Amino acid sequence: MSLIDTIDKQEAHLVFKAFDELAALDLGQRLVTLALSQKAPVVIDIRTPDRTLFHAALPGASPDNDHWARRKSNVALRFHKASLRVGETNRLRDRGVTPDLGLDPLDYADHGGSFPIRVAGTGVVAAVTVSGLKSQEDHDMIIAVLEDMLGKA
Repeated sequence: MSLIDTIDKQEAHLVFKAFDELAALDLGQRLVTLALSQKAPVVIDIRTPDRTLFHAALPGASPDNDHWARRKSNVALRFHKASLRVGETNRLRDRGVTPDLGLDPLDYADHGGSFPIRVAGTGVVAAVTVSGLKSQEDHDMIIAVLEDMLGKA
């Protein structure tokens, strides 16, 4: 199975029945717990298109991780796809985040670590983002927590 197929499957299965501020807090706290247990120097961010629902900067994370989180979440919110999937698609097409696609690289990053929050019957309402590890590791941390939280492990 290709990386894109794997991510498509994750996006189809990791769907919430409802998602609100309390769900964002629960998800964020679960990510913090996992990241701390791994001593991962990450920023964790959960946002809708117009507001931040959860944000944490853990020991070792840098201010740059905040900017990466914002840029990766912009990709997930714009395309309703995981940023890792968008990046893989772009790599296979030998393209990237560029102004000729209407995307400013200062505002968008197609690296792994942001995943769209989908609500059944509604669609994408937010994005959860981890920044500070390698792209695949950022993505995998989110997936592990979502699978556990949604009982899909």
